[in-house]
Amino acid sequence: MTLRVDVLTLFPEVVTHYGATSILGRAAERGVWELHVHDFREATTDVHRSVDDTPYGGGAGMVLRPEPIISTIESNPAMARPVIAMTPSGRPFTQAVARELSALDGFTLLCGRYEGFDQRILDTVVDDEISLGDFVLAGGELAALCILEAVVRLRPGGLGNDESSVEESFAEGLLEYPQYTKPASFRGRDVPEILRSGDHARIARWRRAQALTKTLARRPDLLTEADLTAKDRKILAEFAVVDEPSENG
Repeated sequence: MTLRVDVLTLFPEVVTHYGATSILGRAAERGVWELHVHDFREATTDVHRSVDDTPYGGGAGMVLRPEPIISTIESNPAMARPVIAMTPSGRPFTQAVARELSALDGFTLLCGRYEGFDQRILDTVVDDEISLGDFVLAGGELAALCILEAVVRLRPGGLGNDESSVEESFAEGLLEYPQYTKPASFRGRDVPEILRSGDHARIARWRRAQALTKTLARRPDLLTEADLTAKDRKILAEFAVVDEPSENG
C-alpha cells in the first residue's frame, strides 16, 4: 500500500521541491509514497491573508491563529491521520519513531512558524507532537523533511535495495561500523586487512564489534536500549583490540 503523507505549511514550494528530489522523488515514482502539500494561508478569509496575531497576555513575536489551520484540516477529509505537529515540546524523533510512522498507512505533518501554535490548534486537531531536537528553527519545514526522508527510506522499496536500511546507524540501536572503499591505501592509511580477506563471516563479526565499540565510546546511552546478546559479548572479546587503519611510515 502506498504511504500517504500530507504536509501543512506556509512554504509549499520548499516541501514539494524536496519531496521530488533524490531518494524521496525516486520512491514516489515507484509508488512507495505520495505527497500532498497544503498551504494553510489559502484558508484565510481577510484581505491581508493573515495567519498569525499577537499573543494574549503579551510577549514577543506572533502566534499562528487557529482558524486557517483547523479549516484546512477539516475541509480535507482525505487528509491522512494522525496529524502530527512539529513542536519543541513534542516527543523526540528517533529511529524507533521513524519505524513506527513507516508502519502506518499515512500521516500528516503540521509545520509551524513564528512563536508557535495557538493552543487550540493542538487541542482540537493535532494527535501527536514531535521534536527534532533541543534547538530552534524558524519553522517546521526542515524538521518535517527530515522525518519524511527517515520514514520513506524504511518503507519496502523506499531505497530500491531494502537491505541498505538494515545496516545503517540506529537500525539495531547501534551506530554504524566504519566503511571503506578504494583505494586500499590513502595518505598512509590502509583499509583494515580483514575487510580485504574475503572471510565474510569474520568480516561480519568485525563489523558488529566495531559498531558495539563505536556506540560504547560515542553514544553509551544507546546501549541501554540495544539488545546485547552473549554472542555480542563473545564478538567484543574476539576483537578486544579494535582494528584501526594502519599508518605507514
